Amino acid sequence: MGGLLVNALSLSHFRSHRGLQLEFDGRPVAISGANGAGKTNILEAVSLLSPGRGLRGASSEEFIRRPEAIGWKISAEVTGAGGYHQLETWAEPASPRQVRLDGKAATQLALGQVMRVLWLVPTMDRLWTEGAEGRRRFLDRMALSFFPDHAEAALSYEKAMRQRNRLFRDEVTDPHWYGALEARMSETGAILAANRTAVLQRLTQAQEGAVSAFPRAELTLSFPEGDGGADLAQALAASRRRDMAAGRALIGPHRADLEAIYSARGVPVALCSTGEQKALLISLILANARALAADTGFAPILLLDEVAAHLDAGRRAALYDEICALGAQALMTGTDASLFDSLGDRAQTLIVANENGQSKVNQ
Repeated sequence: MGGLLVNALSLSHFRSHRGLQLEFDGRPVAISGANGAGKTNILEAVSLLSPGRGLRGASSEEFIRRPEAIGWKISAEVTGAGGYHQLETWAEPASPRQVRLDGKAATQLALGQVMRVLWLVPTMDRLWTEGAEGRRRFLDRMALSFFPDHAEAALSYEKAMRQRNRLFRDEVTDPHWYGALEARMSETGAILAANRTAVLQRLTQAQEGAVSAFPRAELTLSFPEGDGGADLAQALAASRRRDMAAGRALIGPHRADLEAIYSARGVPVALCSTGEQKALLISLILANARALAADTGFAPILLLDEVAAHLDAGRRAALYDEICALGAQALMTGTDASLFDSLGDRAQTLIVANENGQSKVNQ
């Protein structure tokens, strides 16, 4: 089984990289360098070859290299679904991000049809101890990897919900306005719920069928106010008076939370040690990758930022073995090149340094 590949990557005025051209040979990529050198910026650029705001959730303006502030561009040659493709995405100052696929203007949704990209970054280490919003984003990112139209449904749902909230603020009482928006929330909310449920099922299957050094997690969705049942539109209509008092919708998929139990111990992941939580996150990313490979025939691109820093030597070696067995092209960062020693010649190495505010890469 093969994997999706980034064969070549070019950056222009992106973050700390004034200009960068890289070629990859399909092996995992070990990127080392000091903090602030620009390692994560390379991973972020690859994450933008898929739909959305990338692994930092940043705006287009934040990608612009300073002080030039002339806009940024990412170009890549990839082997994706359907074979070889040329991808480009860019933005000028104060302008929206644009996408071109094989020389033709395209949408971000089209990127999801070509590339499947998964990532794990240090900020996700707090996933199980902070608010539900981050866990929903984590789950929806996994859903997007399986269902490229998931983002479109989420945007449509959120737009209808914001419009309904605006009616509350404007003290509109006409039920026809509410009814139309609640019908749209119900329609798109059903898509979100179905996709999320399917993802949890696929992750469970992928964990059960795997021989892995990383622990399993039992995942469920919960709703603090109930999910509205089979007919969300009817439930929203019934909750209209209560929602108006609150100024927002109190039921629906936007209120869902992802709960996890450490299977081996039977305790909530939020009560586990930091090391256990990190291992479970890695396990879920690997399960997501295995499930995608089984469904599509291609392992996704993996972006693992500082993933090895808090793993012991045995766990690091096990992680690298699983990545290689999966056939995935993984881009991994670390401050110390020795963190990747157990990969040996199975990996391509890059060294990143910052010189006078500009990232330089030795390939």
